Formats: sequence, C-alpha cells, structure tokens
Amino acid sequence: MLDRDGFRPNVSIILLNQRSQVFWGKRIRTHSWQFPQGGIDRGENPEQAMFRELHEEVGLFPRHVHVLARTRDWLRYEVPDRFIRRDARGHYKGQKQIWFLLQLVGHDWDLNLRATDHPEFDAWRWNDYWVPLDVVVEFKRGVYEMALTELARFVPRFDARFESRPDHRNRYLRGGLHQRDQVSGHAAGSECHTGRFGPSFELPPGATFEPDPQTSLGAGPKTTKT
Repeated sequence: MLDRDGFRPNVSIILLNQRSQVFWGKRIRTHSWQFPQGGIDRGENPEQAMFRELHEEVGLFPRHVHVLARTRDWLRYEVPDRFIRRDARGHYKGQKQIWFLLQLVGHDWDLNLRATDHPEFDAWRWNDYWVPLDVVVEFKRGVYEMALTELARFVPRFDARFESRPDHRNRYLRGGLHQRDQVSGHAAGSECHTGRFGPSFELPPGATFEPDPQTSLGAGPKTTKT
C-alpha cells in the first residue's frame, strides 16, 4: 500500500524501561541495530498497526505498555535503489512513519523475540536514549534523529544524567559516540544479570545478549528490512 508519492505508511516504536533506556534490537542475521517498526496494513490506523507490530516483533501486548507520545506528522526516508526489488523500482520510494514512544509497565521477561514464526531480531539490549546512529542503516539515520529529538521531551526524567549532558546528546546522535562505562565488565559476561542493568534483567525466550553492538561492525555488511 503506497501513497501517491511512492511512500509506504509505517510505524516505528521507541520502547522505554523504568530507567528511560530504550529497547535496541539487532536485526536477525545482520550487524545492524534498530527500533521495532513495520508497515500499516489496509484498514489499520497507526495505533492499531503499532500494537500489532509490538507483539509481532517483541512479543508485548497493550497491557504491557503505556503510550507516552507520538510524532505529530509523518517522518519520511527514501530507500536507495539497491535495496528495492527490481519490480518495485519506479513505484516504491521509501517509508513514511509515525513514531510512538512507549513506557514498559511489564517486565523484561515479558519480551519475546520469537512471538511469531518470522522473528525480526535475534538479540536485544537496553540502551541510553540517544542511540549510536552509526549502527543504524545509513538511509534511516535522519528520521531516527528527528524522531528522537521530537519525542525527547516526553521521556520520564527518572535518570538525572539525561538532563545533565545536553551537549553530549547532539554529538552522540550525529557522531554515533558511545559511552565507555556501558561496556565495562563485558569480558566477564556478568552485566546481563548485575551491575548497570540491575538484578532483574533477563533475556526473552530465543534471544541472545550482545552488550555492545559496535563490536561486530566489522563482521559484514549492514542490511535491514525496508
């Protein structure tokens, strides 16, 4: 389903935990990371599509989340021709997205990457709100920056560090910088259960944990669902 300009309606989801960290998913069998997203089916409104994609991609139901905000208008990105099927070239141009900001009111163990027979992610982590854009496929980075910036004012201020480093925020978005304190202790493999994430952190069924997505960037080309 395309609009008159060749853009497919789509929703994208920023899911927050109680520490105002975001769900960050690794695309299955790739080295790129992204937020959950998916197309709006005929007859659906954006909110209905968001709840459907929320369950299909991360296994959550409406009872597990609280809707905090959504973008005011569509955010668009164009997809390069090399990522478009040959039979769709000249018709399909890209995606136009409504972004939703959700608060998780359930538990980490409610997440399930294998909720359907066609999983979108094979790993996930909680990441600081200003995600490293250099692990997002390049043609999506502009809408990520726009969405994160527009929705930032609705993020609950549970973590004082969110307010205390406004200068770092912009560098983090544009330059893909990451904080070294996030990766301390990874060699021991203990941070999945203690330390930064707290004792309640658990992986959902079928998931693996890769603490630092940038460690695998050199392993192969980035691909993503468009």
